[in-house]
Amino acid sequence: MLIEKEWARAFAAEWIDAWNAADLDRILAHYTDGFEMSSPFILERLGVECGRLSGKEQIRSYWLKSLSATPSLRFELMDVFSGMDVIAILYRNVTRDRVVIERLRFDQNGRVFEAEALHCIAR
Repeated sequence: MLIEKEWARAFAAEWIDAWNAADLDRILAHYTDGFEMSSPFILERLGVECGRLSGKEQIRSYWLKSLSATPSLRFELMDVFSGMDVIAILYRNVTRDRVVIERLRFDQNGRVFEAEALHCIAR
């Protein structure tokens, strides 16, 4: 299914707001119970060689640790791209001075079942 740009923008704005509020339950509400997440920070912070975690509870623990380590976390939405069952949220992690692309793949109910974060140091 093609994801409409307006829906993608609304999703991204809510997603950013949830992160900025450090509301883990609100963040996780966007995802299926068995979703998979990959990020270089999974390798860096947890030492998981493949950089991938599976399941809401495993990822909850990782994100809780991340939120606790960075209580002043702040994201700024830059842009949103939409495609077939996927969006990419381009945002600035103001706290860490990084630009991030978060690629999110959706199921038929509009919940994320696969996520991937790509980071670069802001210039």
